[in-house]
Amino acid sequence: MPYTTLFPTLPLSQVPQLTPEQMAQVDRLAMETFGIQLIQMMENAGRNLADLAQAMLEDQVEDRPLLVLAGRGNNGGGGLVAARHLANRGAQVQVVLAHDLDTFQGVPAHQLEILLAMGVSVMYAENGWELPSADLVIDALIGYGLRDAPRGPVADLIQLANSHPAPVLSLDIPSGLDGTNGQAYTPCIRAEATLTLALPKQGLFLAPHIAGHLFLADISIPPILYEALDLDLPPIFAQNPILHIPIQTS
Repeated sequence: MPYTTLFPTLPLSQVPQLTPEQMAQVDRLAMETFGIQLIQMMENAGRNLADLAQAMLEDQVEDRPLLVLAGRGNNGGGGLVAARHLANRGAQVQVVLAHDLDTFQGVPAHQLEILLAMGVSVMYAENGWELPSADLVIDALIGYGLRDAPRGPVADLIQLANSHPAPVLSLDIPSGLDGTNGQAYTPCIRAEATLTLALPKQGLFLAPHIAGHLFLADISIPPILYEALDLDLPPIFAQNPILHIPIQTS
């Protein structure tokens, strides 16, 4: 059974789209008004990402080699959470960092410390290095705040991911894609599937060939919060914390 059929469908007509600026407001209101901490939202994002990764692998993750490409921001932190959950389920997880371990701070650094304590393989991508073999590559390099073309090790990892034979699952938005106008910078991940968070970023609908199969994950944002954005949102996650949003990807 195709993994896209395993999750309830949310029709396009019922999906509000957010700009990155609006999503930043959602994150801020969640923390300041409702007291939902970043570590809670990151945990929800990463667990849902692990669940979708498992579905993409036909529910078989034990002893499967998986790669998680992680930046040092909150998007990378979500990828590190997913790496923990997948390792707990028996997957052979290898984490590839776009930056040196010492540059991680805050909640992403906390997630990294947990993986190191667990003995999960964590490595830094060196120049001229090739990605190991894997059955799935998880892209958690850059979040919705991208404003320019990726550079340095992040750009190198995007290019390596695109040339890897395994499918790529992106967290929130494919790394290298502008969340506002859908511009695909050079380089940009070409995802098999994207798990976007809370509500979709509008750039995803402008570049469906980049985003691939689109899914939406609950990170525990109260629907009442969206009133601040003049949105009347019903409890869309009543059936499942992961929803499939049908978009034309060809």
